[in-house]
Amino acid sequence: MEATKKPIQRHNSLKSISREHHEGLLLCWKIRTGFRNTIAIKRIKNYCDWFFEHQLSPHFKIEEKYLFPILGRENELVKKALSEHRRLKRLFENTTDLEKSLNHIEEELEAHIRFEKRILFNEIQNSATKEELKNAEQQHLELNLNQEKLKDWGDVFWEHSKTSATTF
Repeated sequence: MEATKKPIQRHNSLKSISREHHEGLLLCWKIRTGFRNTIAIKRIKNYCDWFFEHQLSPHFKIEEKYLFPILGRENELVKKALSEHRRLKRLFENTTDLEKSLNHIEEELEAHIRFEKRILFNEIQNSATKEELKNAEQQHLELNLNQEKLKDWGDVFWEHSKTSATTF
């Protein structure tokens, strides 16, 4: 009989930051759904740009300024995460081959989030002092990454059926 994996127990101070990973995974799903429903690439890209500006970029800043230093810039896991942040930023900023970039964003963002949730955040959580965790939480709250902002986007292309998606 196969053993079931226990859910990761995230420290209370990291829960709000970690929850944002769920929004990133939803972005990946929305991109896949947009492609599956043959939504215009520009509509998907517009949402991705908005999401990057309002959610992902501020999230990266919190991680890079307050979480990654807990392990140090020379830590191999931190180096990997920073490299992935740079790569994702370039993909979001690309304006030439949008379909290819969106495909890469969908694949690489999901892999990056899984890495952070399963490996990097656990290492940070195990190494951090209570004060470091509390500081990261406080900085995150001050940044005010409000999940309500994510509801402000008007073009919910991922909710349309294939037939209604082509009428826009």
